[in-house]
Amino acid sequence: MTDGTTNTNRGGGLAFWVVGFVLLVAMPLLNVMPPEDSWLHLSDFSLNRFGKFLAFAILALGLDLIWGYTGILSLGQGVFFGLGAYCMGMHLMLTIGKESVYGSDLPDFMVWNQVKALPFFWKPFFSFPGAVLGSILVPMLFASVFGFFAFRSRIKGVYFAIITQALALAAWLVFNRNDTNLGGTNGLTDFKQVIGYRLSDASTQLGLYILTVLCLGGAYLLCRWIIASRAGRVLIAVRDSEQRVVFSGYTPANYKLFVFVVAAGLAGLAGMLYVPQVGIITPAQIGVLPSLEMVIWVAVGGRGSLSGAVLGAVIVNYGRSILTNYFPGLWPFILGGLFVLVVLLFPDGLVGIIRKGKSLLGQRKASVGKAPVPEGER
Repeated sequence: MTDGTTNTNRGGGLAFWVVGFVLLVAMPLLNVMPPEDSWLHLSDFSLNRFGKFLAFAILALGLDLIWGYTGILSLGQGVFFGLGAYCMGMHLMLTIGKESVYGSDLPDFMVWNQVKALPFFWKPFFSFPGAVLGSILVPMLFASVFGFFAFRSRIKGVYFAIITQALALAAWLVFNRNDTNLGGTNGLTDFKQVIGYRLSDASTQLGLYILTVLCLGGAYLLCRWIIASRAGRVLIAVRDSEQRVVFSGYTPANYKLFVFVVAAGLAGLAGMLYVPQVGIITPAQIGVLPSLEMVIWVAVGGRGSLSGAVLGAVIVNYGRSILTNYFPGLWPFILGGLFVLVVLLFPDGLVGIIRKGKSLLGQRKASVGKAPVPEGER
């Protein structure tokens, strides 16, 4: 006999490989299939758009770690996403070089602002490995400093949510300024190539999509390993009763800081993968509203479930891409209404609905399978 946990782990493992096969093999094959087979062919645009959704799913995994499993509501994940995205965007801007409008080694917006020399903090991003490391390490470093002071000050609950929201607003204001030499309100855009491959080529976008799938799989396995570890059990205990964790001899602030930094690294990785696929990063993508939307992804999918975080990020963003074509001005209201609906009626999100459906189906099958009791034995 096997217990329910073993069956769940086996089912989750099988689902992981099935979904991985679909994303990593089936969808690229549909993309390279001749367009004549229109009912099967997956366009370059659709594959690129889905790659963007999967990048968002990496961020959602990190947010689910700190909110769903640790009980820390962060409304500033857009900041760490933006830091990672800007690090990669700076490298892509520097590779434009003489291909720029003005034929200058400086990015075009610096020429407009009459900047004579490249700012010192841009120089490390000439290197592609430096940009990759910066996209992950800069958000983690920033999160470690911010989290250290926040958690050591025992800020938690709604107060932590408020200060992270204030952090997102402050970052948005800073990145909007032209004197920061980060593109101002226009951000960074008009990228040409990455490590010698033209971003306009379909093959390059296909490669970026495959890289995103691999990174998503790695991020999922990392989060799953953390949750299954001893540290993961402490994180869940912090969520359920932090006071008991203190009485047990643990220091919750250390565990909170750890998971906060990990989530920031995943957000930076998501930003790094997002930029070359979309071709732009602006302050509008790192402010308060985007950070709130990220929380809604996890809530809709089902917080406290890694698969729910991925599902919520993909479904909400797909719905956004469809609905904004028909109701561009109504999307914030639709998103807000969706969040209220989930909180009031489906607090466990889509994953919770699926689990309840499976449970009811199992109970129905069990009741149908029971042998009728003979009349003489009633």
